[in-house]
Amino acid sequence: MDNQNFLQIEFLGNTVQDFIIAAGAFILFLAILKLFQTIILKKLKKLALKTKTDIDDTLIEILNTLKPPFYSFLAFYFAAQFLSLNDISAKVLQIAILVWVMYQVIIAVQILINYIVRKKMGGEDDQAAKSAAEMLSGVSKFALWAFGALFVLSNLGVNVSSLIAGLGIGGIAIAFALQNILGDLFSSFSIYFDKPFRVGDFVVLGDQMGTVKKIGIKTTRIQVPQGEELVVSNSELTKSQLRNFGVMQKRRNLHHIGVSYSTSPEKLKEIPGMIKEIIDKQENTEYNRVHFKDFGDYSLVFEIVYYVLSGNYAVFMSAKQSVNLQIIEKFNQEGIEIAFPSQTIYLEKS
Repeated sequence: MDNQNFLQIEFLGNTVQDFIIAAGAFILFLAILKLFQTIILKKLKKLALKTKTDIDDTLIEILNTLKPPFYSFLAFYFAAQFLSLNDISAKVLQIAILVWVMYQVIIAVQILINYIVRKKMGGEDDQAAKSAAEMLSGVSKFALWAFGALFVLSNLGVNVSSLIAGLGIGGIAIAFALQNILGDLFSSFSIYFDKPFRVGDFVVLGDQMGTVKKIGIKTTRIQVPQGEELVVSNSELTKSQLRNFGVMQKRRNLHHIGVSYSTSPEKLKEIPGMIKEIIDKQENTEYNRVHFKDFGDYSLVFEIVYYVLSGNYAVFMSAKQSVNLQIIEKFNQEGIEIAFPSQTIYLEKS
């Protein structure tokens, strides 16, 4: 038997020549994929080490999930395209490659989700925040796997419309039953990622105020100045207008001081300079202005404005106290009388 006749021998619906071509294609595809894994991937790793961003490290991590068995099966699938396969074999091969590719895609997206969560959390040390982020990551991954399963079933010829409809109706029923809990849960996600406040911030919510002690999955706990703990649902926090004093870089102080009408014009002109000098000497204060504002009922009114360079209320009050005490001391030295409510009664003899 010559070589030509041998190559035309049929086996399982294909000639020996077809099998040889398929085997050659398998070796070629496997070599290309192996080359990509060993050479190109190594070069990409070296380049990633030189860059400052970490997104390329994440892409390298995704590529590392592609193991040799996947490359081998992918090469086998491409090589099988050179053969005439029966319907069952072709269908099995198509299902296998579809499931495996979908699996790799889901793994890659999961790595991206983990990367986004890590970047969003940054150096966050709050365990509750980490738990919420992990929960959100878990929900996203569950939805991803569910989508992948439906996609595979749809490509297998299964009618997934009724299944999706059933899941949708069931999901709506569960959502109605757990709407309050789910509302607080998603509000906690909003708090963790938007960060309108953090643990340790002093906040005002309506007529309540206090220091944030813990941000939970369902509620946030606030320590009020009286000592008790205020427990507020997360959904209420996200719906309400909240004032956060924890982010203050400095506090503005505006107050008035009145001096006696008997103060001479010369002393009145010196008062703004005196007060400015006192404010400038303070460690945590920033002078803004001092003006002779008004003629009051019983005093000549000066308006004083300055900033305390701290958001801490105790520091603010200490600086304010120091300024006030030094103003009194300076006025006493200069013989300037601070006015107090008084009335002068004039009596006429008839």
